[in-house]
Amino acid sequence: MGKKSRVKIQKSGSAATTSVSSKEMMILVSELLQKCSSGGPTAGKEWEEYLQIRGLVEKIRKKQRGMSVEFEGRRDDHFPHLMSWARDHGASCEGFVVTNFGAEGYGLRATRDIKAEELFLWIPRKMLMTVESAKKSVLGPLYNQDRILQAMDNVTLALHLLCERANPASFWLPYIRTLPQEYDTPLFYEQDEVQLLQGTQAVQDVLSQYRNTARQYAYFYKLIQTHPASSKLPLKDSFTFDDYRWAVSSVMTRQNQIPTEDGRQVTLALIPLWDMCNHRNGLITTGYNLEDDRCECVALQDYKKNEQIYIFYGTRSNAEFVIHNGFFYQENAHDQVKIKLGISKSERLYAMKAEVLARAGIPVSSIFALYCNEQPISAQLLAFLRVFCMKEEELKDYLLGGHAINKIVTLGSMEFPVSWDNEIKLWTFLETRVALLLKAYKTTSEEDSSTLEKSELSPHSRMAIQLRLAEKWILEKALASGRAKRVHFQKQLEEGAPLPDYHESSIALLENTDAKLPIILHKLGEIQEGQEIQFEETGARVENAAYEMDPGANRLALKPEPRDPSEETNVNSAALDPLGTNSKNGQREVTRVSAGAI
Repeated sequence: MGKKSRVKIQKSGSAATTSVSSKEMMILVSELLQKCSSGGPTAGKEWEEYLQIRGLVEKIRKKQRGMSVEFEGRRDDHFPHLMSWARDHGASCEGFVVTNFGAEGYGLRATRDIKAEELFLWIPRKMLMTVESAKKSVLGPLYNQDRILQAMDNVTLALHLLCERANPASFWLPYIRTLPQEYDTPLFYEQDEVQLLQGTQAVQDVLSQYRNTARQYAYFYKLIQTHPASSKLPLKDSFTFDDYRWAVSSVMTRQNQIPTEDGRQVTLALIPLWDMCNHRNGLITTGYNLEDDRCECVALQDYKKNEQIYIFYGTRSNAEFVIHNGFFYQENAHDQVKIKLGISKSERLYAMKAEVLARAGIPVSSIFALYCNEQPISAQLLAFLRVFCMKEEELKDYLLGGHAINKIVTLGSMEFPVSWDNEIKLWTFLETRVALLLKAYKTTSEEDSSTLEKSELSPHSRMAIQLRLAEKWILEKALASGRAKRVHFQKQLEEGAPLPDYHESSIALLENTDAKLPIILHKLGEIQEGQEIQFEETGARVENAAYEMDPGANRLALKPEPRDPSEETNVNSAALDPLGTNSKNGQREVTRVSAGAI
């Protein structure tokens, strides 16, 4: 992108303290930590809290100005060294080069024809920056004594990256020098650019991400200044908020799970060179070869010489792409909008509804999704809405009698309505709820479309408005679908049409289920192929969907490692929030220009 590859390297102790005393900085950082560690803001006060936190951060950034230096040369000056370093250490470097693709940023360009499914890229473990390499580095002593680092692999990886960046003799310097100096994640947005997201379904995650990052920075600043185990860290004399923001975004846009050396657990890694690939719709084509101990990538499709080589980051929504990857993908086939629904405990039929939902594997309160495709709601959301709108007699039908369990598994199937009245109620409810969500936006779709035609928009402003508009399109589509469904079922009721008999189904009550067992609709409706369910923060065990064994090969398919900034934890309880987001859909075949989550 032609900018200088500014990588901040510590100055001497005296130079680092010329602009601000350590005592003054510690006071500011302590105030920031206290502000970020208080209980979450009350409803409607999130923006006010964000402004307060941002105000403190800007004070810190102002005092830290000039405490960093730049690498010599421009970013693209360092790519030849990256290629030679990779070649010298066993990576495949034939068949492609790093190229600037304009709006898409840097990516890989084929220098020969490459066939679909052809193995064209592999990176050995020794080139990867991992939590394991962090433990063996100068960060190791602090890691061994701080349970926050031990619990948060992504934070460990971010600090590992900063320590190596400050080390002129680092093994990974050829890789680190090619990382962007800035990112397009919301952590880098100006205040007025963040404000464009107000009213969107994504704004809470954006504000939480900023709050969490500020809290983490304050915590680790104090730790590095006071803990004996940090005495030899190169960050001790110079650890700025901008440093941490850069490291967080570097990891957030690139991290991926790989197996540990013994193959028994997973660890997070940054994968040089491979993370230069940009995103396109498709399938996962990268895996980890345990036998050869390397990451391997096969071509997503046929590529002609001089074409850009893409990989598939996974089934992320555009909100996830913007927040964790720093880009908006116009052709996203997996876009969705979150919608939070729950059953009030004060409701008279709460216990019965909760029991039916429990048998279906659905929580009484959850975040669901509305999708951009022809069927905007999932099996899980359909089942929830049906139970939500059930009368007492209908609930009894799904709780009592010999066919109750079998009926439970039909809740997520469009084929088997509970009753015409129930269908009318649920689609009316959804229609009303979506209409309310649309009213929260301060602009219309038409106004957003018109604004996007203006050339003077900043890239971040354009991205925010694109996301805002995409959310509205999904909601408008869901609104139209709900209205059409309501009208259809009203007609069925008026005409006295008979309800379909679930015994006549030829689908065995729903795919992948035992007719004698209640179905876990959550897994059917929300977890699609290529997605993950959730990964324990400590990385203590391999999560079920984190890897898939490639048939006939000793290779694991890499899946995403997202983190959820909304999973709040208080620093004072010895836990920090993940750096990014733990979205269930986030998948990043570990790519560059925006993917991952810290």
